[in-house]
Amino acid sequence: MRLHRNLVFAVIDGLSLIFNEDQYADKVVQQLLKRDKRWGSRDRAFVAETTYDIVRWKRLYAEIAGIKEHYSKDNLWKMLAVWIVLKGIKIPDWPQFEGTPTRRIKGRFDQLSKDRVFRESLPDWIDQVGVTELGEEIWTKEIAALNLQAEVILRVNTLKTTKKELKQRLQSEGIDADFLPQHPDALKLRARANVFKTEAFKDGWFEVQDASSQLVAAFLDAKPGMKVVDTCAGAGGKTLHLASLMQNKGQIIAMDIYESKLKKLKVRARRSGSHNIDLKVIDSTKPIKKLHNKADRVLIDAPCSGLGVLRRNPDSKWKLAPEFLDNIRKIQQDVLLQYSKMVKPGGKLVYATCSVLPSENQEQVHTFLDSEIGKDFTFIKDKKVLAHQSGYDGFYMALLEKKS
Repeated sequence: MRLHRNLVFAVIDGLSLIFNEDQYADKVVQQLLKRDKRWGSRDRAFVAETTYDIVRWKRLYAEIAGIKEHYSKDNLWKMLAVWIVLKGIKIPDWPQFEGTPTRRIKGRFDQLSKDRVFRESLPDWIDQVGVTELGEEIWTKEIAALNLQAEVILRVNTLKTTKKELKQRLQSEGIDADFLPQHPDALKLRARANVFKTEAFKDGWFEVQDASSQLVAAFLDAKPGMKVVDTCAGAGGKTLHLASLMQNKGQIIAMDIYESKLKKLKVRARRSGSHNIDLKVIDSTKPIKKLHNKADRVLIDAPCSGLGVLRRNPDSKWKLAPEFLDNIRKIQQDVLLQYSKMVKPGGKLVYATCSVLPSENQEQVHTFLDSEIGKDFTFIKDKKVLAHQSGYDGFYMALLEKKS
């Protein structure tokens, strides 16, 4: 591989924004990819993947390079030099790489790889939480799986097409994909591609959604004609899946505290042809109280640590703090207590997170069921999805039924 100056400088600029200005990696990469219209798909892939790679392995690379925060431009070049050496790429004859200690880098990598916090490049406190909650053996496997690059998974929009038709249409646009066993609406790309530029995407034939995330809407057991509330809808990945599972029949009320996210959902719903979705901003307790005992199904895709989706959000492990985890557990319990009141007698509720920690998952469900409000509910089943077992994101979902 030959490195090109303009691409490498873009990566350095992006890393500075992520590490020093605390910007989100996905937003920074989006900005970088608009930098030069002449860049082809390989150029864009290099910028995106190299940036994410160095973000993912930040602690390991910084330790090998012998640098501490703040990440000056000189320090970022040293980290990039570590990446180049470990990838087996020839170091360019540029002033920034002068004196790169190739043998020392390889030796330090071998030495540090014996310690999990460096090998998997994560803060000590997250490692301790993982071991405490999952045990040494499972956590070691799980964090290794969460450091792998996420594959591109699509969810076919059955309101407009079938999985077979989508596969054929993508093939006609030069993109090969395979069916996924046990995921009835999923296609996995054989190679990374910018699917958002395809005509199939513009026509609303699919959404990009991880295979584990696709399990949640189906777990809710929503039927055509029902009244369904998605309480933490965000930009609406699961809302749109519910609309297709319900064949556009019935009503879905998509709620969120952020109006900006619901605006994105409105655009996506229009493209997908989902017309049974009503949007409601949670700006007070009124929207929730109006729905008390009214919903056949309620989905609580609760705010969480996001530790199950580190493969696609590697920067989140550097933004998390122990106090955030303590706070989010309180929010999860409060959300369960408040939003569960919308389920009508005989209706069902799904509590879901994209975390692998039992304290955010089954322990929250047990606490809720022991509460005064939770005593009206019966536990039906739950599903724990670990990345090292599934090959996809870590997720949790629990199905509860309100007593008649």
